[in-house]
Amino acid sequence: MTIKDNGFGDKTGTDKTWTDKTGTDSRRPRLAARLVACLTAIALAAAHAPKPAPAQPSAGPPLIRDAEIEQLLREYVQPILQVAGLAKQNVHVVIINDRNFNAFVADGRRIFINAGALMEADTPNEVIGVLAHETGHMAGGHLVRLREQLAAASTQSIIALLLGVGAMVAASRSRDPSAGQAGMAAITGPQAAIQANLLSYVRTQEDSADRAGVRFLAAAGQSAKGMSDTFKRLADRMLYSTQIIDPYMQSHPLPAERVAALQELARSSPHWDKKDSAALQARHDLMRAKLYGFMDRIDAVGRRYPLSDTSLAARYARAVAAYRTPGSPNAQALIDGLIQTQPQNPFFYELKGQVLLETGHAAEAVAPLRKAVALAPNPALIQIMLAQALLGNERGNGADEALSLLNSALTREPESPEAFAQLAMAYGRKGDLARADLSSAQAAYMRGDLRTARALAARAKTRFPVGSPGWVKADDIATYKPPNNAQRQ
Repeated sequence: MTIKDNGFGDKTGTDKTWTDKTGTDSRRPRLAARLVACLTAIALAAAHAPKPAPAQPSAGPPLIRDAEIEQLLREYVQPILQVAGLAKQNVHVVIINDRNFNAFVADGRRIFINAGALMEADTPNEVIGVLAHETGHMAGGHLVRLREQLAAASTQSIIALLLGVGAMVAASRSRDPSAGQAGMAAITGPQAAIQANLLSYVRTQEDSADRAGVRFLAAAGQSAKGMSDTFKRLADRMLYSTQIIDPYMQSHPLPAERVAALQELARSSPHWDKKDSAALQARHDLMRAKLYGFMDRIDAVGRRYPLSDTSLAARYARAVAAYRTPGSPNAQALIDGLIQTQPQNPFFYELKGQVLLETGHAAEAVAPLRKAVALAPNPALIQIMLAQALLGNERGNGADEALSLLNSALTREPESPEAFAQLAMAYGRKGDLARADLSSAQAAYMRGDLRTARALAARAKTRFPVGSPGWVKADDIATYKPPNNAQRQ
């Protein structure tokens, strides 16, 4: 498992802009995009734990990349996307390193879900229900329509609404009535009518997404019980905050109203009583154990998964916690025990290789990582780790194998800065300085470090024949300017 700090903004070069009808304020597209993300997230945001999450770097929230968890989420969401008519849109589920329970969409390509939502969900069906709701936003075209609604709002209105929503969410976390009143004061003002209309529009979207989600679940042969139970649990948490916030100034329906409507609709599904399979539940339990093992304090892992718990999930969590414990000699023995129990589980081999690689044993990490690549259904992330182990092995020259692995991985992970960084190292080992510079430039570009990317790309251009494919790629990076000239250094 890896945690990344790179975002999905300017580095991709795909940000869209909208024309300001007045032609007087070039900041509106960026503010509108932020508001879209904020309003689509707010349904679950108010149910956050009382302690607010730490501030995130401007480049974007830290992301969790993990082959095992991402594969499971792909299997959760694909049937939903299929019945929603979105299977060909290459939608990805992105995991945010945040312990709060939240999920949202901010474009038509990604569903964002917090690690906390996965950790709190007792069953696969609960996560599938959340994904179905977010798919409802995508299928309904809510983001596009919301942008149309925002076209009539002034920049000052947008700023006021962002500040007010943020203050209200903070109030729900802190349970401080005065903070909630401050949020209301920030939202109300000369543009209150416009803001109320926008919020009313979003409330309608949420109801629509709920109904679409239940419909997609039924069409996919899934129960809507998990979705209903999840929103009921979140509604119970929101009970206090709704007592101090004007219901007409919320971006989503009142919890009681929403839950009642959702429960009635969900119970009408022909699959209401359908249970998750034992095999899927077991994989879900392993996912949660892995997240707790990596993200909880060591002592908390021990309390959640005591030695008396001999389940495979508990053993998995304890193995991860042992790896994280400085000086612990038990991690490899615990991981070997997992492999002995499930010798065809690719992710146990991946963990073994990761532990060896990150403790300075690159040569020993190669064999288990090769096994993991051979067994995993979508091994791109593991291929990148295997390439790193090959290049870190001082006893051999694995550059050729690493190049093959990385080029294969990049077909599935074309925006991976780690893959490009390892690619640069592999080309450097082979003495191909032009491609090494270009790969380093691409890695910096994907991280959002445009200054370094341009410098490396400019140097790469001097090493390639003018007009060659490598020269053209380098020139694209060297001359790239982000939308609205918003330089990210």
